Amino acid sequence: MQISILDGYAGNPGDLSWDRLQELATCHIYDRTLPHQVVERAAGHEMLLTNKVAITAQHMDLLPQLRYIGVLATGYNIVDVEAAHSRGIVVTNVPAYSTASVAQLAIAHLLNICCQVQHYTLEARQGVWSHSHDFSYTSTPVMELAGKTMGIVGLGQIGSTVARMALALGMRVQALTSKGADALPTGIEKCPTLHELLTTSHVVSLHCPLTADNRHMIDAEALALMRPDAILLNTSRGPLVDENALAEALRKRHILAAGIDVMENEPPCPDNPLLALDNCYITPHIGWASTEARQRLMDTTVANVAAYLQGCPINVV
Repeated sequence: MQISILDGYAGNPGDLSWDRLQELATCHIYDRTLPHQVVERAAGHEMLLTNKVAITAQHMDLLPQLRYIGVLATGYNIVDVEAAHSRGIVVTNVPAYSTASVAQLAIAHLLNICCQVQHYTLEARQGVWSHSHDFSYTSTPVMELAGKTMGIVGLGQIGSTVARMALALGMRVQALTSKGADALPTGIEKCPTLHELLTTSHVVSLHCPLTADNRHMIDAEALALMRPDAILLNTSRGPLVDENALAEALRKRHILAAGIDVMENEPPCPDNPLLALDNCYITPHIGWASTEARQRLMDTTVANVAAYLQGCPINVV
């Protein structure tokens, strides 16, 4: 049995091991694969693994031996799942491996914006504090979160974890979710509409999957509803936010700040307007990338492949 791993570098840049997977099958591991290289690299293989390399119906037609596609992520929109099912190809993903890490990063963005950790660290390094006349030096406001309202869009595993963290910080938490109010964990209020959530939240944190219906759900109209002291967090999917509209809102200080880990195009174009704004805090899609999360990703991937080879696939989408 042969497996082609099309883009293994992001998940394993060298600090983890492919050994357990290689015990199951012969692995052909590529750091990165361009679209035109997919067929060449997967030809003759029954199985392939992909993180962000798209696998289309056209690819499947040119790979008649393909019987298994393992997505090295939770989201599987990069695979034409309908086409795979119609061809008898099993598709699996890796659910929930990065919940703690993504939630942690969302709160890290929030705390950095409120406490200005990055700003003050840089100023201290530059000697600004050393030349201060007072023991405590401030050049920009510091914000307390206790008593403020966190609005969470999507109350899955990550959204629920962020909610618990926000509650621990003393925040009021409301959520836009399909779950009934009586099914929500203690302390979380159900918000009936996105409109109400945007107008009443000091912090809006996105934790929903990307669908055709919610692309650019945070657009100019939505941003206009938010408080001028509001913070937008997006550690979910880049296209949930209209980046040009967000840049305009931040530039004109219609909202206070944004903390984002995902963008519409990754990596972003160098002229993306968000990159130049001092109230937009951007990390390069690292929420999933802690060592611990990537090890869980690797462990579940091995389990998925082993289960498929045993004839009882798991985590099938």
